[in-house]
Amino acid sequence: MDRRVACTKSTRELKIMSSSDMDSLRVMTPRPINPLLLASACLGSSGALNFLFNREDANVPPMIIPSQDFLYLLHTASSSSTRILTTQQSSNDVEDGVDHAPALPAESLLLEGVDTMGNTALHVVATHGESTEFLECAGIISMREQFLLFLMNQKGETPLHCAARAGKSKMVSLLIDLARSCNRTETLLRTENVLKETALHEAIRVDNEDIVKSLLEADPLLTNYPTEGTSPLYLAVLQGKYRIAVILYDMSNGNLSYKGPNYKNALHASTMQGIGITKLMLTWNNVLTAQQDIDGNTHLHLASSFNKHQSVFLLLFEANPAPVYLADKEGLFPIHVAASMGALEIIVIILDKYPTSAGLRTTQGKTFLHVAVEKGRLNIVEFVCGTLSLAWILNMRDNDGSTALYLAVQTRRLRIFCSLYGNKEVHLSLANNKGETPADLSRDLLPLGAHYESSTAKNIYLALQAFGTNQSGLRWDQFETKHSNLELKPIDWDREEEKVKDSSQILGVGSVLIASVAFGATFVVPGGFIADDHTNRGTPTLAGRYTFDAFMMANALAFICSLIATIGITMSGSSLAEMRSRQIHLFVSALFISSSLTSLAAAFALGVYMVLAPVAHGTAIVICMFSPLIVLYKFLEDLIKYGILARPFYIRMGLIQTLKRLALRMVYILLMELWPFIFIFGWAAIARSHREH
Repeated sequence: MDRRVACTKSTRELKIMSSSDMDSLRVMTPRPINPLLLASACLGSSGALNFLFNREDANVPPMIIPSQDFLYLLHTASSSSTRILTTQQSSNDVEDGVDHAPALPAESLLLEGVDTMGNTALHVVATHGESTEFLECAGIISMREQFLLFLMNQKGETPLHCAARAGKSKMVSLLIDLARSCNRTETLLRTENVLKETALHEAIRVDNEDIVKSLLEADPLLTNYPTEGTSPLYLAVLQGKYRIAVILYDMSNGNLSYKGPNYKNALHASTMQGIGITKLMLTWNNVLTAQQDIDGNTHLHLASSFNKHQSVFLLLFEANPAPVYLADKEGLFPIHVAASMGALEIIVIILDKYPTSAGLRTTQGKTFLHVAVEKGRLNIVEFVCGTLSLAWILNMRDNDGSTALYLAVQTRRLRIFCSLYGNKEVHLSLANNKGETPADLSRDLLPLGAHYESSTAKNIYLALQAFGTNQSGLRWDQFETKHSNLELKPIDWDREEEKVKDSSQILGVGSVLIASVAFGATFVVPGGFIADDHTNRGTPTLAGRYTFDAFMMANALAFICSLIATIGITMSGSSLAEMRSRQIHLFVSALFISSSLTSLAAAFALGVYMVLAPVAHGTAIVICMFSPLIVLYKFLEDLIKYGILARPFYIRMGLIQTLKRLALRMVYILLMELWPFIFIFGWAAIARSHREH
């Protein structure tokens, strides 16, 4: 017996292999598919396929360069006409010497070839169509080599996987019938690819209900495969294919797998989808509520993380509330997850039925209030601080001894700090395991060197300082030694020098710009100048008016202050000066730039008023009212932060002390920001009084 017969016999033997032997098909040595066979499979030309197979049966060397007759067959849809041409062509090619490649070895069978992804001709046909021609091609190929029906490509996919993924319902039905004809339907349908997925998974992904029904009619137990991994039901629920989920349940008579990856189940997936599918899962299998995934998450953990799915959480909570007291592998209970996501409604649901769950701790000893503070969930913190029944958790300490207030200081979130600070039940002097109180920490967090005066850390420090900073029981000299880190160390000087240098460059641009504008406005005054043929020629026409005197003083102050700031910035940017001196110059320059802006805003408003008041008094007034917004914006952050601190100050200190403290701060701000107005309008009044006398 020659080698070709032996090879053919070995391939025929594959037809009777058991499913456990199918893995051996993956390790077959791949042989490149004949390009003409590939083209015939892609186009679904049964005539072209028969043409190639007839040549092979006649022991004619395989053709690679197509003849005109083959090309005609390739594009002919009528199978009846192609059969006539096929017989003629098989003989004419031998006699006429059609161009073809050198003869291949006798044992290389045409259908044993695969493409670069390991797809056989049947894979290709199953992927590209489901017309009558494609169905006939699939039948021809399967009839010649039945084992191709079960052969897998490099991804472990059979032709059935390919047909299902392509949404070819007729092709899927044909492949099932072909498998049924050799009594191996279950073998084909339950074959898993490298992802441990059957053709049913592919049908679910493309949302093709017809294919799903065809597969389940052939094998109702297919919903239980794979035995480990992602079940078809889990995939359908996860992707929101609710109609398919119902089909899977109905056609399997409820005998189906709910498993998902990493020990998840279909209820985990439905929790992320909505209340409708979740109700179905609970109706079908309520036992799912007690299962945890690989990370220890229950259905309540997942529902707690979705702030907009309160109805889903309530449904699951009523079905099985026990997981409220079940922690995941990180030690988080559902109430901690809800606090982390700011899901206040879910926390209210839990606490309403299980008030003691407020005291549940993570592995780090944190309550849900600690978690809310760390994650910046203001609504949760305000809820706890405003609920009398939760006062007992306000001062709980974690494993490091940190209270919620300590964490609020550490995270430097002012509004969260104020919520806790404004509750008298919160103790300000509780120390952690290192002996540090919130006041100690706030001092340690103060920015070093040159810094922004209105920083949140400084506002928190001043708020705690109002009740005394020495809360640790140390002598004042020991306290100062403990907080010696507030002084810059030699290692920090290089970074401070860069900070001062960068700030000087930015401020320098602004100061020079203001000086240029003020200098130009001095010699281009509103109203113009008196003509040369009049008395006092060359002088401003509006000179002697109160508003003009105020305008000139404002403009002069803007110019002088900006020049002083420019000099200071030059000194602060010079590496020849000591760092302490450079910091002072930078601070002074910032103050004078602020004053020059105030003066420039006043000069603009006064100039507009002088020009418009005689003809458009209302417009002039409106512009003058908007101009102070420039000044207001400079200390807007201070006003907002002190507005936030006002309520907790009132609760801690009382109305009188709060008003006194805020008044002192406002006077300081007004003097620092608005002192140019004293000179501007004061000088104008003095000049008018002098003229009148």
